[in-house]
Amino acid sequence: MADYLAREDAPLSNEDWEKLDKIVVESARKRLVGRRFINITGPLGVGATVINKPVMGGMNEGEISIKKLDNLNISMIYKDFKLNWLDIESSRKYGMPIELGPAAAAAAFCAMKEDEMIFSGDHENEGLMNAKGRNSVEAQDWKITGNAFQNVINATEKLVSEGLYGPYAMAVSPSLYAMMHRTYGGGSILEVEMVRELLTDGVFQSPVLKGEDVLVIATGQENMDLVIGQDLITAYLGPDGMDHSFRVFETLVLRIKRPGSICAFTSS
Repeated sequence: MADYLAREDAPLSNEDWEKLDKIVVESARKRLVGRRFINITGPLGVGATVINKPVMGGMNEGEISIKKLDNLNISMIYKDFKLNWLDIESSRKYGMPIELGPAAAAAAFCAMKEDEMIFSGDHENEGLMNAKGRNSVEAQDWKITGNAFQNVINATEKLVSEGLYGPYAMAVSPSLYAMMHRTYGGGSILEVEMVRELLTDGVFQSPVLKGEDVLVIATGQENMDLVIGQDLITAYLGPDGMDHSFRVFETLVLRIKRPGSICAFTSS
């Protein structure tokens, strides 16, 4: 394991580290949404701090080419936590399990911050919701059965008309996701099932999205990817009083190559 993680200095056995790593990954995996439909590039290594972002042209007519290369800084997301010294001593002497809840909570925090970065951007880079050049269609009232499905049809038609072909995915707020769980057309099929027939890369809800937030996305690698330097991992920071401090962290950046591949729903 890399020296910068300082794991050899921690009062944990190899078995303890295996359990900690497992709970960190499982906690994050349960919550991450963006990674479910965005292609991953990497991990490139913790030393990767900058990545080129190609801006492509000629997608509708003429030769496909990279018009220019922009530089994106790879950001760090992290959360620190402590393990109780008494817990660790009890584990050493009596085989009691170490309470790893703080590690799971730190991983959950990082997962939420990752999705906030993907959907809303950060102080340096745009996210899916605010990318300049994204497409849009007028939002319909999803309280009326069938409007969600029709809205999705409108969005995919908009993307196809601009040469942005599927597969497609959709991300919505939890409240709108719940609205789609009703029968469609007087039958037994749910409206969300009809939507999934169109959006073969999935329909996802995220607490990062609020109210009327909806995105339909052409998910191809040519459109966007999530560049990972260091994937989610835990480092030992050292003793803090009698307790021990750790850090869950990752380095990554969303690379939007073709912002037109994102279609947002906007109110008139």
